[in-house]
Amino acid sequence: MKLILAPLADYTDAPFRRLCRECGADFAYTEMVSAAALAYGHNPTRHLLERMDGEGPVGCQVFGASEGDLAVAARVVTGRGFAELNLNAGCPMPNVTRCGAGAKLVGDPAKIGRLIKVLKENTDLPVTLKTRIGPRPGTDTIFEIVDAAVGAGAAGIAVHARYTSQMHGGPVHLDTLAEVVRRSPVPVVGNGGVRTKADLAAMSETGVAGVMIGRGAMGNPCIFNDLKGVYDGEGAQERPSGPVLCNRHLEYMLEFRELLVRKFPDDHVPSVDGYASVKMHTHLFRYFSGRPGAAALRARLNSVRTLAEIREIIKTI
Repeated sequence: MKLILAPLADYTDAPFRRLCRECGADFAYTEMVSAAALAYGHNPTRHLLERMDGEGPVGCQVFGASEGDLAVAARVVTGRGFAELNLNAGCPMPNVTRCGAGAKLVGDPAKIGRLIKVLKENTDLPVTLKTRIGPRPGTDTIFEIVDAAVGAGAAGIAVHARYTSQMHGGPVHLDTLAEVVRRSPVPVVGNGGVRTKADLAAMSETGVAGVMIGRGAMGNPCIFNDLKGVYDGEGAQERPSGPVLCNRHLEYMLEFRELLVRKFPDDHVPSVDGYASVKMHTHLFRYFSGRPGAAALRARLNSVRTLAEIREIIKTI
């Protein structure tokens, strides 16, 4: 069964995808890419489409509610080496839903179908969908969504088996997910709450074609090999230590910055110190989570401004 790195805004950039690939991820997605920003030629958004060697297959996820914007976005994404183009119809964050995109679409299956159709008409990539089971308990729209998406040509569907109202917590509705798998004529990937082998086994029993892992990978890119048992038993691989992972992540981040400088010479790319302190800041918070002295280290992170300071902090993990 494929283990997939979910799209996570401000998190699943190229360096993190590469690290997760090395730690067992079979497939990964970009951060959510704004179709409107691509349509308006916003170059910092186009930076999100850049990839590094060693990432493996990557799907590009876009969000938007305008057919015109999504048509342009599909054409921009096409030809960049992505394995698929995915429409986000599940993100519950207000900055996404307020423009009618993300989880706002869960209540309008017909519109999801129209948006999938537009993407299909403007790319030769397989088009897929990521969505939720409904707006709130008692309002399951997922079966209408599947019918609309498949009817419009979707090649696959990833289902976060929670309601929009649950955000990222609460029970994962595996019974509903199993029914989606049973009814869907295209492959279904499951998403939601998988952090342990027991979680993985429970979701696998629904018959999904793959399992998507998002928040469980934050600060723990090795979760994919953990779930595969790569570090267990006789002949097991050695699990990378925290400092090894952090230093590798940092080096990939610096390498990616150089790629952006070369590819976008007219764009503003922060200095090495600025780029490293901003980009690594979020990840280091996660790497430190649950460790002795984490509170003090998090406080120290708030004042970090240079690459040298980051390297010193990593030594303390």
